[in-house]
Amino acid sequence: MKLKKKPKILLITLIILVVVISGFLVYKTVFNKQEVQEAKVVNQIKKYGYTLKDNKSKKYKELFGELKKILDKDDVDQEEYVKKISEMFIYDFYSLSDKTAKTDVGGVDFIHQDIIENFLQNAENTFYKYVESNIYDNRKQKLPTVEKVTIESIEKTDFSYNDKEADEAYEVKVNWTYTDSDYSDYQKEATLIFVKEDIKELLVELQ
Repeated sequence: MKLKKKPKILLITLIILVVVISGFLVYKTVFNKQEVQEAKVVNQIKKYGYTLKDNKSKKYKELFGELKKILDKDDVDQEEYVKKISEMFIYDFYSLSDKTAKTDVGGVDFIHQDIIENFLQNAENTFYKYVESNIYDNRKQKLPTVEKVTIESIEKTDFSYNDKEADEAYEVKVNWTYTDSDYSDYQKEATLIFVKEDIKELLVELQ
């Protein structure tokens, strides 16, 4: 009779063990879950649809403030406008250290809607491909940060897109440096083409 009771005792023990483990996992999931902080809008240029979120770096916030001053004027200097968003695009796109994942692509505020899908796909498959997730702010991966952007030249140019000639287009040549020499072999120069639609200047080509 005693030998027949052992399987029953073993079954009860296993059930208790499963309940304890399940309870522990539920506790870890529900009560000990790390919170994902959502970025909040802290500044904006309503007329142009530009927004600034609190997760941007101090440098980018400074650049946004400079852009706002340019666009708040009654008579906007288009070249100054294009130069500033060129600087902002390079700083935001090529700085990876403040990005939360490979899908958190910088500079999208300045991209023409017609090329945004292709732009994001290319970015995620190339420059952003190996960016590890940092949604819980615990990433150990070392990533580049742009230090200084220099506008080499800006001039009006002819440019066609969507089977039409742009009324106004700018070609901007830029170069930049990184805060760490470890990234000296990364891209450090580019040519950007902007076209004007309504009041906004939009990036349509990056070389």
